[in-house]
Amino acid sequence: MSSATAPAGSSRAALRDPVLAPAVLLLWAAVALFVLYPVGRLLALTFWDDGPTLAAVRELVGSWQHRRALWNSLVLAALVGAAGTALGFAFALLAVRANLPRWVGAVLDTIVLLPLISPPFTAAIALIFALGPRGLISYHVFGITGLNIYGLGGTLLSETLTYFPIAYLTLKGVLANIDPNLEDGGFSLGARRLRVFRTITVPLAVPGIANSFLLLTAASLADFATPLILGGTKFPVLPTQAFLQITGLYDMRGGAALSFLLLVPALAVFVAQRWWTERRSVVTVTGKVGAATRVKSLSPGAVAALALVCALTVLLVLTFYLLIVFASMVRALGADNSFSTAHYAHVFSGGLKAIRDTLIIAAVCMPVGGLFAVVLGYVVARTQFPGRRALEFAAMINYALPGTIVGIAYLVAFNDPPLALTGTAFILVICYVFRYSLAGTRATTALLAQVDPSIEEASASLGARRDVTFRRVILPLIRPALLAGMTVLFIRAMTAISATIFLVSLSWSLVTVRILEGITNLELGQASAFSVLVILLVYAAVILSSLIMRRLNAGSLGQAGTLLGG
Repeated sequence: MSSATAPAGSSRAALRDPVLAPAVLLLWAAVALFVLYPVGRLLALTFWDDGPTLAAVRELVGSWQHRRALWNSLVLAALVGAAGTALGFAFALLAVRANLPRWVGAVLDTIVLLPLISPPFTAAIALIFALGPRGLISYHVFGITGLNIYGLGGTLLSETLTYFPIAYLTLKGVLANIDPNLEDGGFSLGARRLRVFRTITVPLAVPGIANSFLLLTAASLADFATPLILGGTKFPVLPTQAFLQITGLYDMRGGAALSFLLLVPALAVFVAQRWWTERRSVVTVTGKVGAATRVKSLSPGAVAALALVCALTVLLVLTFYLLIVFASMVRALGADNSFSTAHYAHVFSGGLKAIRDTLIIAAVCMPVGGLFAVVLGYVVARTQFPGRRALEFAAMINYALPGTIVGIAYLVAFNDPPLALTGTAFILVICYVFRYSLAGTRATTALLAQVDPSIEEASASLGARRDVTFRRVILPLIRPALLAGMTVLFIRAMTAISATIFLVSLSWSLVTVRILEGITNLELGQASAFSVLVILLVYAAVILSSLIMRRLNAGSLGQAGTLLGG
């Protein structure tokens, strides 16, 4: 009997379990303290001032500048969702439906993963290098002087290139699961390729397309760094306005109210994404074995068109990242292109503390967050107790909210006694664990769905306690999920900025904060050197994780990337 249909008696028995009951209480206590309490304090600051009040929200909504920021956030998110999904769909079609050689697919995956494992504003820096007022391409190659990359256009291009890999990784799996025999049936009835694609392939991929659109929309709503660099005062959005409200005007209540304005569309997108993926699924994998057929739903002309679009995108991505590398190795890109190691000398001298602090925090996050993720995934997937779904939903809140909201909520909740944690390494670790460990939880529940519960029942019938069964039976089976979750935590600890920008201090700094400081101080060479170092460290972590996963007969480089996209 599955946990979803377990009788009420089993719920009462679970509460009397000497291992499960303390585990559930500890999980609830941790989620209540580090998820629900900060969000509650944020809402209280927004709507309570010697009594219930809407004054803060009313004042912000009455401001033309803030209404403009809200509108800009929604427009940018919708455009990034549409453009990124279209580009990701083109890449997925080429990878799955064009019968590419295996090595071409591997190279494509490696390049597409590059924006996902980079600091979120790397594309923005490269865009300035390439197409800025004195850009290497716009000015030095084509002599264009009036090109303006700041505002909606530049922000849209940068975010699309940063987030389209999420759509690619999502849609690649969806298209791979569409049985080509279904398309072959359309051909056998005399339909042309375009009609088969329009009436069979696209409808079967619609759930994945909608899911990708919502994922990219949520990612754009949460992006803080790219609009700060490329939008500025010309194109304000809510995350940057909230940041400036707190750091520039020292208005905590106003920042909290702006976060609430951002919270509403972010939660709406998250709920829509969950509803769509759970209710709008299309079954194409039935377990029935049919005659194998070669995918032929794309004409040679369509393959050529897709290859051209993807090749131009790959060329643009590679150009951007090569510019980052080049800028880190010259004195001043565009002004003095003579070779210099000065930027790397600064990274390994003045920036060494930020590197060390970031690696320490990432190293602590990995086992703590990995263990939390697998325990939560096991409890949610394999046990039955009152409030199980509520615990799962509460644990997902920090994941669903934009990082700006999470950072401000933590600042509000933990800036004063009795829980004055801001400025410490502990608050950074906690922020990462409760924001990014859901990837490991999702991987755990997915793997447990493939494990027959009778294995645990056999262990229990031999007298083993639940903790012994978990440690000796379940944990070895879900090691790939544990490793994947730890890898994602390491990557996010190395690249995140939107939540932790509010929590860093002189005692504990982060590499991403140093990159942002370099950009704002126009020290772009130093920012590029830091970015190159982060990319190399993260790529090394992903490759190591992939090798270990292969030894465990599960996972691949793409699996880590898929978890990043989720």
